[in-house]
Amino acid sequence: MLKVEKLNQFYGESHTLWDVNLEVPEGSCLCLMGRNGVGKTTLLKTVMGALKAASGKIVFDGTELLATRQSDRARLGISLVPQGRDIFSQLTVEENLLVGLAGERSKSKGIPKRIFELFPVLQEMLHRRGGDLSGGQQQQLAIGRALMNDPKLLILDEPTEGIQPNIVRQIGDILEKLNEEGLSILLVEQKLPFARRVGKRFCILDRGRNVAMGEMSELSEDIIARYLVV
Repeated sequence: MLKVEKLNQFYGESHTLWDVNLEVPEGSCLCLMGRNGVGKTTLLKTVMGALKAASGKIVFDGTELLATRQSDRARLGISLVPQGRDIFSQLTVEENLLVGLAGERSKSKGIPKRIFELFPVLQEMLHRRGGDLSGGQQQQLAIGRALMNDPKLLILDEPTEGIQPNIVRQIGDILEKLNEEGLSILLVEQKLPFARRVGKRFCILDRGRNVAMGEMSELSEDIIARYLVV
């Protein structure tokens, strides 16, 4: 589904990603992990086209993304839930969701019932402004907006950050359900219990380099102590 090979990226003179390799098999959920500042968000931004790669390959569903404009990547079936959610605070919940149709993949002209089945609270608050929602509700809105484009790959950058525990559990339930239904997921996550629950595979970055990857069952206490414990 998504394959990154020998990816290098620079911020000015700073070499931020060093020959990074990563693969999200179709229908799987890969957790991209590592301490703060190791290059996780940089990698996501490079996949989405917000940052330019210096070298390497990013192939999505047979299409080379480095040769694809940023604006076209959503049309290919990639949706991002960014860190911090980035909802439009002055727009209503309904208007925020409809923004998700901009990728033009979905055949729907309105909000699919599926969104409200996954997130009933969004239907209840349809006409409230996004900025009036709680943090957990805003995160549900951000995920719902990303799903409006009927993606093949859902990318989430720390979706549990600053979210109350009951909403974290709900988000975990929904991601597991979507993954079971065949949606491929790339998840950046700091909370180890959540990552273990949702993820099928893991990839760890340290100082912009691959240092460990494998099945989630192979994420050992030694790896956790070396690369994840702060």
